[in-house]
Amino acid sequence: MVATLRVMLDQVASPSDADLALASRELTRALVIGAPTGCEVEGIVPGVSAARVDEVAAEIPGIARLHKVALARRELSAALQLGVATGIGGGMLHSPSLFAPLVKHDRVHDNDQTVVTLWDFRAWETPDELSRTAVGWQRAMLKRAAKHADAIVVPTHSMAEALEEVAPRLTDRARVIAGAAPLGFAVPSDEVGRRRVLDVPEGFVLLSGGVAGSDGLALGFTAIARSGLDVPVLVIDAAEGEEPAVAELASASGVPERNLHVRGGLDTADRAAVFGAAVALLAPSTRVGFPWRVVEALALGVPVIAVDSRVHRETIVDGGLIVEPDADALGVALASALGSTAAADRLGVLSGDRGRAFSWRAAADRVWQLHADL
Repeated sequence: MVATLRVMLDQVASPSDADLALASRELTRALVIGAPTGCEVEGIVPGVSAARVDEVAAEIPGIARLHKVALARRELSAALQLGVATGIGGGMLHSPSLFAPLVKHDRVHDNDQTVVTLWDFRAWETPDELSRTAVGWQRAMLKRAAKHADAIVVPTHSMAEALEEVAPRLTDRARVIAGAAPLGFAVPSDEVGRRRVLDVPEGFVLLSGGVAGSDGLALGFTAIARSGLDVPVLVIDAAEGEEPAVAELASASGVPERNLHVRGGLDTADRAAVFGAAVALLAPSTRVGFPWRVVEALALGVPVIAVDSRVHRETIVDGGLIVEPDADALGVALASALGSTAAADRLGVLSGDRGRAFSWRAAADRVWQLHADL
């Protein structure tokens, strides 16, 4: 008898968040590769076109089948929030997000089990930075998870601790399974050409985010300005239309306009090409959430200078410089890290060593074990 792990692939089929889409795709690929003997993986997608279903299947080689729900993603999202029937059914269900049918089920007699994942606490920590709809949906789904989920995955122990503050009933069901950089994440052979197309310079300090306060760009820009370094600064992942506001923020913080370059979200290959020319990643956010760009920088051995936070301490450990959230202290650390080739090289080696701790294959093995334990 074959045991089937059913994975929610809404973000792969109809993405609304690039990092969640990446996590869903990479975890499912790894689950297929690492499936134990007698086990298989099935994907669940919302109502999309037949052509899109074929594309999703091609993105995850070896997946047993894809089950298409009648409802489109928007309608399915509302149905899940209300707990109404969706046609997804039971079985061994894993969601790389909170997007799952969180309803009453019988794990003991019917072997139905539902596991969801929470990657950040923005809906509770900084709700003003999200739409009211997004905040309401995430909070409602976590409440449903507290009632009906058999386990909830979070990527760090510090986030498991934070879970106790917003959903104490879930604490004993929390399991820590970290994310990772994409499988095979590496600087592409055509990196120079890609950067030329993106119109970005060489040898820059890299930051990620937009004008949201929790992204910490104001602190990062001020630190760069006070470091005394005259280097290009590249910001990626800025939301569409935020470029002028980010530029104003940089100028007000003391970063010369000639040094600043702002880009939006990049695909995996372009992002790897950008990392290939970065002299350092500066991570000024203290938000309680998985630091995707930090983990990608570690995977490629890019020197990391990060603001002290529970998440950064746990993720980076000794793979980078962790500095108090003060612009002067950050500036000194940045100047020290880039003050000599030897210093930068040493930090790069530490970064690469730490990066090997994160793997989607290891994450998939732990997911399989989690469902076996349930």
